[in-house]
Amino acid sequence: MEHSFLSEQRRLLPYMGKWLLLALAVGLLSGSASAFFLFALELATGTRNAHRWLIALLPLAGFAVGWLYLRFGSSVEAGNNLLIDEIHDPKKVIPLRMAPLVLGGTVVSHLFGASVGREGTAVQMGGALADQLTHVFKLKMEDRRIVLMAGISAGFASVFGTPLAGAIFGLEVLAIGRLRYDALLACLAAAIAGDQVCLLWGHALGIHHTHYAIASVPALGLWPLAAVAIAGALFGLAGKLFADCTHALSGWMKRRVPYGPLRPLLGGSVVAAVVVAFGADRYIGLGIPTIQAAFTEPLAPWDFAGKLVFTVVSLGSGFKGGEVTPLFYIGATLGNALAPLLHLPFSLLAGVGFVAVFAGAANTPIASTLMAIELFGAEVGVYAAVGCVLAYLFSGHTGIYRAQRIGHAKPGKS
Repeated sequence: MEHSFLSEQRRLLPYMGKWLLLALAVGLLSGSASAFFLFALELATGTRNAHRWLIALLPLAGFAVGWLYLRFGSSVEAGNNLLIDEIHDPKKVIPLRMAPLVLGGTVVSHLFGASVGREGTAVQMGGALADQLTHVFKLKMEDRRIVLMAGISAGFASVFGTPLAGAIFGLEVLAIGRLRYDALLACLAAAIAGDQVCLLWGHALGIHHTHYAIASVPALGLWPLAAVAIAGALFGLAGKLFADCTHALSGWMKRRVPYGPLRPLLGGSVVAAVVVAFGADRYIGLGIPTIQAAFTEPLAPWDFAGKLVFTVVSLGSGFKGGEVTPLFYIGATLGNALAPLLHLPFSLLAGVGFVAVFAGAANTPIASTLMAIELFGAEVGVYAAVGCVLAYLFSGHTGIYRAQRIGHAKPGKS
């Protein structure tokens, strides 16, 4: 028995050595790419804020990005869904051009005022760069799946500064209700490495992750928990609405406007016209200042709806970026609006909404709960978990990632 036990542990050593080295390589590539991306994004946002007239050029910027993808990126246009599909059903290595195309497309989108995020870009860069190791090390199909998952984890962790959430996101996002533990070591190591590499580059480039703080967390009690549960259900419905509307507009645009570059031109025209006419600048770009304000002061109760509409139009018409930071905005501002109705502190419900709308839209309640703990502190953990689980249950079986499969159906599915 003792000999068998020791033999089993010895067999773990080469396995661990192999995946730690691969994960470190993935983390180095993804973390470096994310740091450069964050630097470029900060530069683009600052330039747009200093030269507001750039917003008027958003339609032309959309046309240019659409044309580049039509000409050079048709094989990678599916973005995150392509990564998820390749993990489920591997066919061929992700073309390396996915990384520069999504990087350039996202920076241009932010420079000229589209309402998009950054997670999709970081995840796609991480996955595309990680998959190049398939050629270098002649990886088998099963190993390639794990490397792709590690790339997703490293990209997510490094762009938000949340290694634990990033590690679990790479496992949880693939299928509703199912985790793949065979990739746990690789995803965790890649997420930690990617986060640390991004931090090192961040110090050199003068960039840093945004910090949020929940000023007051009430003691656990029947009403605070019940109120967060009620809010969680509404957060889930908001996530479902966002995903359904984005998919519906994207499908409608593709049917009505067959020529790809015209879709972001039309969507960009709508966004630019509304921003210029009504001064709706708070609903474009990442919206970090508004997210931060949601933790400290009452905001207009329609802010969440404004961001939802602008992001649906931007992403649904073909602009590049991510969905997650807009979902953070929607969740934080919706939580801010619900706080006085539910007699909870602004900062608590803004923080729970921040992660819970994302949990519902992406079907990732565990990663979202860990993100809350990493961003806001362990004290908010129980409330975040309640909000994320209720949002997950009430968001249905749709989500922002069409390639996501159903591992175990949620309760209530017919």
